[in-house]
Amino acid sequence: MKVIYGIENYRPLKSCALTIGTFDGVHVGHQKIIKRLVMVSKNKDINPVVLTFFPHPRMILQSDTSIKLIDTLEEKIDLLKKLDIETLIIHPFSKSFSRMTANDFVRDIIVKSLSVKYLIIGYDHRFGRNREATVDNLINCGLTYGFEVEKIEAKEIESVNVSSTKIRTAISNGDIHKANKYLNRYFRISGKVVSGNGIGRKIDFPTANIFIPEDFKLLPKDGVYLVKSSIKNHYFFGMMNIGFRPTVNGKTRTTEVHYLNLNENLYDKKIKIEVLDLIRNEKKFNSLKDLEKQLVSDKKLCEDLIKKL
Repeated sequence: MKVIYGIENYRPLKSCALTIGTFDGVHVGHQKIIKRLVMVSKNKDINPVVLTFFPHPRMILQSDTSIKLIDTLEEKIDLLKKLDIETLIIHPFSKSFSRMTANDFVRDIIVKSLSVKYLIIGYDHRFGRNREATVDNLINCGLTYGFEVEKIEAKEIESVNVSSTKIRTAISNGDIHKANKYLNRYFRISGKVVSGNGIGRKIDFPTANIFIPEDFKLLPKDGVYLVKSSIKNHYFFGMMNIGFRPTVNGKTRTTEVHYLNLNENLYDKKIKIEVLDLIRNEKKFNSLKDLEKQLVSDKKLCEDLIKKL
């Protein structure tokens, strides 16, 4: 997959089939649209192209919003690579770009810049200044400019209407099973392992402390989670704690993972963490000894769950 930053840097060698969206989560509904895009492209011998935007439009248009995203840009690119897309265009979303009228967008972007012959779009897609235009407007534009529009209805995506908003809510509530079902994969966290205060090592539960530079990255609610990571081409399971570590009077929210059966120096390594299940909510214990006892119990529960996978 070729990744191009900015529509102006795309040089079409032939016509394309296109889909447009923010694709936060690249969830099961997004996957259905993109698989359809790839199939149509093969049948028509045109290029499958995905156009997405970064930052997320709500970050720009609603400056007071505290929206958290399911994926970082790097994670989204990684997920889209697995879907047989030929070209991914990531266009910077700005206030000036948002002011482009629907007609200008169709004429200058879809027709002139991207040479679109087939456009696949979700039933609820809106575009143009103030989100003025609907899919029906796109269909009419297609008749004028010579491209075909295929509208994906909600019922074609899922009997339950999947949305990035519903997935964000599930993750925020710790409902990892629902989130993973809608994502059609495990929710993932990526970050660099940095040094911590060594408290976990003192109680025989050393942890990899994860630094996540993107402050917009959505994290599950505070608690202990069963996770797994691919390290040196092998999967290792672990217990991840997200929260303020109240037992040791922590002041900042941290993400740390104790890997089971792994004796490896992970400092400065970037790792990907797949979140499988919520084990329990975070709580304050009276002592480190009490915390250690709970962690032993948590580990036993994780091992039992792993056997059932």
